[in-house]
Amino acid sequence: MLKLWGRVNSSNVQKVIWLLEELHLPYDRVDVGGPFGGTATPDYRAMNPLGVVPSLQDGNFAVFESNVILRYLCNAHAPASPFYPADPSGRAAVESWMDFQQTSLGRPQTTVFQGLVRTPPEQRDNAAITAAIKELSGIYAILDARLARHPYMIGDSLTLADMVYGPHVHRWLKLDIPGRPELAHLSAWYERFVQRPAYAKHLAIEIT
Repeated sequence: MLKLWGRVNSSNVQKVIWLLEELHLPYDRVDVGGPFGGTATPDYRAMNPLGVVPSLQDGNFAVFESNVILRYLCNAHAPASPFYPADPSGRAAVESWMDFQQTSLGRPQTTVFQGLVRTPPEQRDNAAITAAIKELSGIYAILDARLARHPYMIGDSLTLADMVYGPHVHRWLKLDIPGRPELAHLSAWYERFVQRPAYAKHLAIEIT
């Protein structure tokens, strides 16, 4: 049985849950991180040396880093899945956008989310939040332009290149973010996500 370590309101945990549900893979989930704690224990650090979430156990094997977990699940448990193409060019296209999420979107998205949701108003760094919103607006404009070409990041069907953005798009569109641009293709992409039962149940949820 697969065991996923991480709380349900973590964006990195949510993307793994989405894939597990789409692949219909049975799994147990353990609440750790945030108010649950549990990530500083020696046993957890043996799985994940940074003590963050998520971590995945598959029998005696453990893997961390959310995007790596997504690739592992497809390779180990669904090698024929269209979510992660087998051909080198298709796989590279998917991985390029997966890495773009981590290297370009992750930092400013975290600044906006932590600032607006998890920081009391009197403690917010409003200048940093404003700068991050401007940076994010440009990044989401890049995604919007890509989505003007086809319904999903790589073409006509959902792949890991879409799933990695799933938690972030929900937060970006549903939070009260000052100055957020209207991006029609991005909004339509989100609506396609919401039509998927696994996304609607596990990702399109209250933002905390």
